[in-house]
Amino acid sequence: MNDRFWWTLVTACCMVGAAAADGPLSISPVLAEAEQQRMDAIDRAMPSAVSVFVPGGGGGGSGMLISPDGFALTNFHVTSPAGSFMRCGLSDGNVYDAVIVGIDPVGDLAMIQLLGLDGEVRTDFPAATMGSSRSAQPGDWCMVIGNPFLLATNLQPTVTYGILSGVGRYQYPSGTLLEYGDCLQTDASINPGNSGGPIYDAEGKLIGIVGRCSFEKRGRVNVGVGYAISINQAKNFLGVLHSGRIVDHATLGATVATDPDGGVRVTNILESSDAYRRGLRYDAEILEIDGRLVQTANDVQNVLATFPAGWRVGIKYRSQGTNHDTLVRLASVHAQDELLEKMAGALPPPPPRQKPKPAEGDEDESEHGEESDPHGGTADAIPDSVKRRLTQRKGYANYHFNEVQQNRFIESLRRQFPLAEDSDSERPESKSTNGEPDAWVIEGETDEADPKPVRIHVSADKMALIVGDQTMQVASKSELYDGVSIRSIAGILPALDGWRRMIAVGPGKFGDTYYWGTMPLGGQRPLRDCVVGIDGELELRWLNHPETQVVEAVEVFADRDQDPAELWVVRDDSDPAAMPSVLDLRYGTESVLRVKVSSWKSVPSSDANAQPKEQP
Repeated sequence: MNDRFWWTLVTACCMVGAAAADGPLSISPVLAEAEQQRMDAIDRAMPSAVSVFVPGGGGGGSGMLISPDGFALTNFHVTSPAGSFMRCGLSDGNVYDAVIVGIDPVGDLAMIQLLGLDGEVRTDFPAATMGSSRSAQPGDWCMVIGNPFLLATNLQPTVTYGILSGVGRYQYPSGTLLEYGDCLQTDASINPGNSGGPIYDAEGKLIGIVGRCSFEKRGRVNVGVGYAISINQAKNFLGVLHSGRIVDHATLGATVATDPDGGVRVTNILESSDAYRRGLRYDAEILEIDGRLVQTANDVQNVLATFPAGWRVGIKYRSQGTNHDTLVRLASVHAQDELLEKMAGALPPPPPRQKPKPAEGDEDESEHGEESDPHGGTADAIPDSVKRRLTQRKGYANYHFNEVQQNRFIESLRRQFPLAEDSDSERPESKSTNGEPDAWVIEGETDEADPKPVRIHVSADKMALIVGDQTMQVASKSELYDGVSIRSIAGILPALDGWRRMIAVGPGKFGDTYYWGTMPLGGQRPLRDCVVGIDGELELRWLNHPETQVVEAVEVFADRDQDPAELWVVRDDSDPAAMPSVLDLRYGTESVLRVKVSSWKSVPSSDANAQPKEQP
């Protein structure tokens, strides 16, 4: 569309010139069509643009709606003066209360949720149509819609038009926490107040979130150099922002440099990093990260800056003349307390309070465009509708939204739990008469050329794994820990027992449990929902399919500097009620036990030692 639009204008201008030479000037139908396409794109994009105002005249900025239920994206530096509550105007002429959801202080992103005029969740907000920043090219037409200098006091945002001047730009933190990686550069006019607002392509599709500007002599006047966080980076962070957490960015655990002869070489690497466990060493050449070709150190930093900490992505590298493809778990750039401390130090001072409006014809000489809330309210007057959706907890912007996701997780987990055929219980969280959660008894055979019978038993007082003539019994939590640490096939037991117990007792009683966000499974999309539960010294992670919510993997970490036990759960179809057909236990990239399941029973703990009935 962008190239076609450009050449349409060029052709149309030539046709208008020719018409002027031959007779009266007329508008070419081609030019009229191109102009109509531009206006239509603006009309499609405008309703999703948000004007953000900090209550009490504490500043503001811009944002954009990304879902019909009112979730919107903006900048961290726009929401930080407001804290948990702000007011947001749309082009429909209404002002809505909004509550903070999650923040990414490193990438300068924040998620908020707009509430309906009645204070309840509304499901018909005009969300933006998502585009792709990966396909953006320098010279593409683009438009910025927002609230520069808080001019949208009539709730009609400002539209500016221009081109993408560059893509894949990297902006160093420069002594601050904020890091802009793989961002878009544009000459479309961006000024204070546009921060956090949308940048759309020529079709009205969202391709980025406006962030930084380069102002002449560090002043406050646009000079045609503005930057936007790519929408593809924002998509990677949507899940972790929905978690309500204060999230961090990813690091490879290695430093790199651009080789004078071309390529990217590893100059240092932590031996505790997963990259090191996967074979990456000093002087290895990194070729690809997550399927993206990297040729310079800047490329590596650009790609890594688009990932949340904890993601597992594909890496291709060359070492001693041999190419290797592997999966690497990315670490956090900061420790949690370090991130919170730096974030507190990076919070900008609140913008000045509202000043008297200048006389007609006079210019506003204010240094800050993001000045005041023309729609009233004070910082302390938080509406009850917002208070009901606001829970304070260390490490979270708003723990309320994490609790919402935990409830969604346990409901889906209990729906898909495989019940025993002879069970008269309607709920999988039922307990036997001795007060313990039901036991699981799983039978099958190994998936190999010479299959061996397999029987697995997990209950509160007994955990056993029988593979052929090999029997492994676990009597304590420390033995579960050791089984994972030494990469034993017994690592399947804590995964299954944690799964069983989570269903029985729920997140509130399992241990410290929280919704992590979304991440790839085995480096592959779609992104899976991830919930973390702490069971003593073990950390368990459940990865669920985003649409069906079926469990696809349970990971058990004993030591962060070692590979977890990964139990991959395979079903013959996507039916949540279908019994898993294969249980595949892996460490790193190696499968150590693959069981073809023939029977999966949930039986009262008192009957757990009895031989289960055969599957008909």
